[in-house]
Amino acid sequence: MDLAKNEITVNTTINAEIKKVWKLWNEPEHIVKWNYASDDWHTPSATNDLRSGGRITARMEAKDGSEGFDFEGIYDEILPYKLIKYTLGDSRKVAVKFNYSENRTIITETFDAEDQNPLELQKNGWQAILNNFKKYAESI
Repeated sequence: MDLAKNEITVNTTINAEIKKVWKLWNEPEHIVKWNYASDDWHTPSATNDLRSGGRITARMEAKDGSEGFDFEGIYDEILPYKLIKYTLGDSRKVAVKFNYSENRTIITETFDAEDQNPLELQKNGWQAILNNFKKYAESI
């Protein structure tokens, strides 16, 4: 089975208004504070050129230095406060939807699965990062 054709969706509801959530999601000085799946990892650097054709990069590393990788994508579509679509370096697609209602912002991320890791592991990793974002956004 070709796992790359599978889409995975994760989501969270953040008790914060959309302008704050958008800023924290997209500004590099905030990305480095929440973009990791477990406490033994971190994102020491990030850049974000939030426009169609622009690039997002985030260096993700184990805190002990044992491993790391560059997360990179090129933006395909940006609808401020509503939608971000981008293509990863391996040609997989990602869509991030932002829905705001009743002082809460719902973020839904859908991404093409890769074929190196089990689907459940991928889903859990992306969900853990989204959970860290929620925790960060609600704490500041």
